[in-house]
Parts: sequence; C-alpha cells; structure tokens
Amino acid sequence: QVQLVESGGGLVQAGGSLRLSCEASGRAFDSYAMGWFRQAPGKGREFVAAITKNGVTFHANSVKGRFTISRDNAKNTVYLQMNSLKPEDTAVYYCAAEYRGYRITGDERDYDSWGQGTQVTVSS
Repeated sequence: QVQLVESGGGLVQAGGSLRLSCEASGRAFDSYAMGWFRQAPGKGREFVAAITKNGVTFHANSVKGRFTISRDNAKNTVYLQMNSLKPEDTAVYYCAAEYRGYRITGDERDYDSWGQGTQVTVSS
C-alpha cells in the first residue's frame, strides 16, 4: 500500500497563495490517479481536485480558476497550487491515491490510500 505524506500547509492571508505537495512512496506512483480533498471543522470531507495517471484533471466548482492540481511522476509527487485563497478554504487538506489510475472521481470511497493531512488556515 502506498504511503502518502502531505506538506506545504500553513497560515496565509486572504488573497494569498500556497502550494501543497504530496509525496508517495513506492515505484507505482505513475499508475495511480491522485486526488485532493479537504475537511473544515464540523464538516464532512469535500472533494477539491483530481488527476489521472495520464494527467487529465478535474477541479471542484468551488476552487475552479483558483486551484490547480498537477503531478511530477519523476518525483512521485502531486501538487495543489492554491491562489486567491479565501477564509472558506480553511481546512485540513488530504491527498489520496486511486489505484486504477484512469478514473476522475470525487467520491472519497473510490480512493485506496490517504495521507495524514496538512492544515491550511486563511485569515480575513
């Protein structure tokens, strides 16, 4: 089972930017689809963005035009570039791996491995 470790979270003012990283262990990273989810206090986990093994991407409407998911298979890493951050983006952000690799899915039940999460706090 792949191990995922997120980094890059922190405190930022509204309108600012952050780039989250998620590094995967193992040698099969380029065969996985990857996703980012977030969970705000008192709320359920919400889909943010996904990318297939071939680089096809999909972003939730709430972040479209502000966030961008990408991957670097040589570094076993998926990124989430977050621009124009808003206080409502405050959450713990998780990356996840989907082993089939070709699906774009926002359903957390489709993902097989999860990272431990990284906190993003956006102040107003």
